[in-house]
Amino acid sequence: MHKKVDSQKRIVRLETVMNPILKSNSLQSYTMLLYRKAIHPEFFAIESRMRLENAGIEAEAWIFRGGHCIRFQQDKVCICEIVTDHPQNLPERGLSTNVPCAGEHDHEERISETLSYMTTVQTETLAEHLYIGTYKEMLTHARVNESLVCDWTDPTTGKANLAVVDIQRNRSAIHVQSWHLRSDCGMVLRTQSMFQDDQPVKGVAKPALKGTPSPTGHSVNDSVSKPVARKPK
Repeated sequence: MHKKVDSQKRIVRLETVMNPILKSNSLQSYTMLLYRKAIHPEFFAIESRMRLENAGIEAEAWIFRGGHCIRFQQDKVCICEIVTDHPQNLPERGLSTNVPCAGEHDHEERISETLSYMTTVQTETLAEHLYIGTYKEMLTHARVNESLVCDWTDPTTGKANLAVVDIQRNRSAIHVQSWHLRSDCGMVLRTQSMFQDDQPVKGVAKPALKGTPSPTGHSVNDSVSKPVARKPK
């Protein structure tokens, strides 16, 4: 069960050494998994969550150390997107696709006659000073846009790690962006996903996955909405 919290900035800083999940090279183990069903929250150490509705589509985001889970749903149609470096801990039942996060990948699925899902995944490894600069920039972005955030410190190296999720309404779609920063290998992983009702609306163009480039080369959307955030008990 989760309790409601207001929509002001939610920066979750985790300084304890309990259950660290960092690996010697996080980049090699990160995977995006897509399910045609909802996934039970017991599979994740959820730090916070948010929920948004638009055009009859519902999206709920959970954030945890090093990853996220997004559930998109319209009526009884559901797809669940998970980004994690522990894919082996998740069930096989209901799994539709898995996409490796290293490099750059695009994926699109037709969910029903009127619903589609599309995503892009990009990773980059940065030198330490660029990683620190990107980390600070994303913290600022998260505070300004009231993003869902999990910020924690590597108990071995003392270096900062970060996960950020933004959700926004986009005409007949819901658009989700995420950034996952891991200090063990200087990794910056970015995803952009959209769950869209493809029924034509007169005079309205289809939305596209895009954002505004930041000084570090990572796109930071300038118009992130302010969804209602919730944090677990």
